[in-house]
Amino acid sequence: MSFGDDIAVWLPQLRRYARALTGDAAWADDLVQDTVERAIGQGSRLRERSNMRAWLLTVLRHLYIDQLRRRREIAVDEDDQLWQRLVAPSSEIDGLLLRDVQRALYRLPVEQREVLLLIVLEALSYQEAAAVLGVPPGTVMSRLSRAREHLRALLAGGDRGDGQRHVPLRVVRSKP
Repeated sequence: MSFGDDIAVWLPQLRRYARALTGDAAWADDLVQDTVERAIGQGSRLRERSNMRAWLLTVLRHLYIDQLRRRREIAVDEDDQLWQRLVAPSSEIDGLLLRDVQRALYRLPVEQREVLLLIVLEALSYQEAAAVLGVPPGTVMSRLSRAREHLRALLAGGDRGDGQRHVPLRVVRSKP
């Protein structure tokens, strides 16, 4: 099997991760293409028996960060409301739930969103995610814990995204 064939095996996972990071199919495809070009160009740097998947995801993540910096966007801006442009599945209930999850996902800080996508979507181990992100495994576990808690709060309506908690109104009846 050639080096190009080894890369081709991981294309679906690269595209899925790129799509989850960007929320945009065209941008994700461009990001995957740039990743493959860079991987082929720097393939000689990859040591034999290295984790190619983790290496490719790292390359993709670094390219994504570089592109965000060029765009001067470090996180998805609330004004952009990317989640409103995404197409939901045909089932209304599933579509609404998916939109709520997407909205909450893009409201997470970038560090939390990245680790959540790597662990949950890409099923990487803590050690593999730590290698992709360039942080210790303990940091991955901490960020993942905060991401899950933050996501739960967002989905429960407890966090409006501006640092203030949403307090639901209660009906108070006066006694006659």
